[in-house]
Amino acid sequence: MEQTGKGSTRRATRGLDFFRGFLRSPEQVGSIIPSSRFLERRIVNLSGLEGAGVVVELGPGTGGTTRAILEAMRPAAKLLTIELDPQFSSILESFGDPRLFPHTGSAADLPDILGEYGLPAPDVVISGIPFSTMPPEVGNAVLEAVRDSLSPGGRFLAYQFRGHVGRMGRPILGEPEVELELLNVPPMRFYRWRRPEA
Repeated sequence: MEQTGKGSTRRATRGLDFFRGFLRSPEQVGSIIPSSRFLERRIVNLSGLEGAGVVVELGPGTGGTTRAILEAMRPAAKLLTIELDPQFSSILESFGDPRLFPHTGSAADLPDILGEYGLPAPDVVISGIPFSTMPPEVGNAVLEAVRDSLSPGGRFLAYQFRGHVGRMGRPILGEPEVELELLNVPPMRFYRWRRPEA
């Protein structure tokens, strides 16, 4: 019972932090409420975290998805988060997980950021950033950065409630696999790409 209470309090605090972030920068936050546990579970299942050595999360927000990713990762794996909002990044810094590397900056700089932390090409990149609200040139730069950074056989998973990333990603990453999660407000689409092994 005590654990449930703590979880409810943490989720309520996350919701308030998320809403404040939306008010500060609505173009950078895709929704006024954080992700549901159903969405978090789908992210873990679709991204194939169990075998990943390096994972990158773009746009982690208040860290609900980040916690789910950390719980699913191997003890020796590393997670780099890239967030534009410094207040969201400071929330992630408070997690105290030595596998977590929170970074404040642009996802378009992914190759340089990986080098800054001495991290190799990621096996998985997960993105919650709202491609529908960013200029096309910025969205394209982010997708190109992901394409150029992924390890052979690596996976890119973007979850969105609009279809912009699918349309933008096709010329850069190819045809995605698409799934829908209805148990989230709003319902969320998942777009998954795999980099060829060779």
